[in-house]
Amino acid sequence: MKQIENILNVAYNYCDEEEYILALKYYDMALNLEPHNVDALIDKGVTLQNIGLLNKAITCYNIVLKLQPNNLLALINKGSALHSLKKFKSAISYYDKALQLDKNHPMALSYKGLSLLELGKLNSALIYFKKALDIDQNYDIANIGKNMVLNIKSQQHR
Repeated sequence: MKQIENILNVAYNYCDEEEYILALKYYDMALNLEPHNVDALIDKGVTLQNIGLLNKAITCYNIVLKLQPNNLLALINKGSALHSLKKFKSAISYYDKALQLDKNHPMALSYKGLSLLELGKLNSALIYFKKALDIDQNYDIANIGKNMVLNIKSQQHR
């Protein structure tokens, strides 16, 4: 539907300009026309996450996961929102589901590494950061996470 596409383009543009409240209005317009539009639901969730409305973001991801239980983006983004809520073990469970679908997904690997790092599991975190970097050597989150682990380890050995 061309109308939905146009509305979503306006929402994306507002997100690019960091006008998240305006973007949310357009995502809602799109979802009023097509309530099960997975792209609109995921992007609305990401936008809600960007402004700190984590539980509302999780609600969007949950709707997607009811429609498409194996949606990688919804799984990873729900994990990310749970991580932000400091629910690291729950976050890991969603990253694991994503990795069952795609064991070489650098974002899922890196985010799992971040949650493991938060739990103090440095060696495991390092493994996941390195796996992500084996796939994409320039993946910023994996590089930053790996360096954080190495810095912590070097401080522990002093």
